[in-house]
Amino acid sequence: MITEQLLTRKKYMEQTDPPRLAKDTLPTMYDLPSENPEEPGVPDQFHIWQPELLEKTFYPPNHSLDQTLMANDLNLYYDVRHPSRYKRPDWYLVLGVPRLYDEHDMRLSYVMWQEKVVPFLVIEFLSPSTEKGDLGKTRRKRNEPPTKWEVYEQILGVPYYLTFSRYTDELRAFELIGQKYQELILPRQCLWFPKLQLGLGIWRDRYRNVDRRWLRWYDVENNWIPTPVEQERQQKEQAQYQTEIAYQRVEQERQQKEQAQYQTEVAYQQAEQERQQKEQAQHQTEVAYQEAEQERQRAGRLLAQLRALGIEPDLGETP
Repeated sequence: MITEQLLTRKKYMEQTDPPRLAKDTLPTMYDLPSENPEEPGVPDQFHIWQPELLEKTFYPPNHSLDQTLMANDLNLYYDVRHPSRYKRPDWYLVLGVPRLYDEHDMRLSYVMWQEKVVPFLVIEFLSPSTEKGDLGKTRRKRNEPPTKWEVYEQILGVPYYLTFSRYTDELRAFELIGQKYQELILPRQCLWFPKLQLGLGIWRDRYRNVDRRWLRWYDVENNWIPTPVEQERQQKEQAQYQTEIAYQRVEQERQQKEQAQYQTEVAYQQAEQERQQKEQAQHQTEVAYQEAEQERQRAGRLLAQLRALGIEPDLGETP
């Protein structure tokens, strides 16, 4: 709903390029919102979640997100001669324009004669009823508005146009070369954008608890760029891993200290055992000496007794 603040704004802005009469004016974004009571259709879940995943994984290293517009189902008004004509891409990317219309207002639509910046990339999600038109295989009748293909290729000159079918999981890419789209060969169903330093490919996994193939951005090292939720989970897992590593390091140091203490105790026991063995050997030496001394004294007494009896024992002395 347009607020009172919007109603008080200047209703029209003067068009100066191409030159027009001063009395001629053009509608602005506030006059051309995306909300249309005659088109009450609500996007299905895929048309909500797939653009959401694209936006949540878009982190180009060389572009500011504050100066990047990512939009889905936001009317794109393209023809200054027919200001009410618009197309509503499933998802599109514009580089070099503010993410918000101004500091306070979110965008109600994207008006080319105000913004003057052509989208860099447009993506359409194919369905059986729209596939031919989205791929430029239909011809419009006289006095009918141009098709999406004609608008993107011939009127706006969008550099890259991609289509993705959730029914066949096929990604097709078209690059504007000259004034015509030429289809690019995608052998791995992915496309690298040098200007973004990012690539777009098909990722098979669960998102929003739905296991299927999704379009998703990847970086120069072919890593899928995480969503904020995934990044938070990865940070928690990394913190938990680092905590476990720190615990293992502390436990290892404790075990090393215990091992060192055990080895010290073993060395002490070995030294004590050697001391005791030395003392035992010394004791045995002293006992042997005492026994030898006692034997010598006994032999001396016996010799004295024999001599007292006048017997001179033969000591076996040799000349």
